[in-house]
Amino acid sequence: MITKNDVVEVQKEWSDGIINIGKAYIRNDDYSELTNKFIDKLYAFDLGEVLFKPTLASDVQFRLKRDSALSYFIAGNKDFSEDNGFALKGWLDIIWENASIKIEHEIAIAMGNYYFINETEKLKVEFSFVYKKVENGTLKIILHDSHLPYQK
Repeated sequence: MITKNDVVEVQKEWSDGIINIGKAYIRNDDYSELTNKFIDKLYAFDLGEVLFKPTLASDVQFRLKRDSALSYFIAGNKDFSEDNGFALKGWLDIIWENASIKIEHEIAIAMGNYYFINETEKLKVEFSFVYKKVENGTLKIILHDSHLPYQK
């Protein structure tokens, strides 16, 4: 059975991964390999399509394949020219505020706001994530939907 604490833990792991990718980029370390490991560990592309709608994508906003998620996080794919590497923005902290976490058998659904903080900005983003418990007992993301809040 999935617990709410399991969801909070995987959210922290996701945040740590994004922050570490940015740190590796700044140090000129192999951030590409780090990002590939991050995606393989936390996203269920090994099981099929993942419904991925990243925050700052508007030309190709719905991403179903692994290479499109990789491009969003670290850029460099000519098929996704709008991508400039979201994970490379030097995020220092990511704060999650779950409005709710709902558990349904081997699926967990979380919705709320998360805040991306670097030296120059605090970016508020709305999210919905769906996690599936896989064979080894870990949670993997099968839906990642995030977007900027509505502006009046």
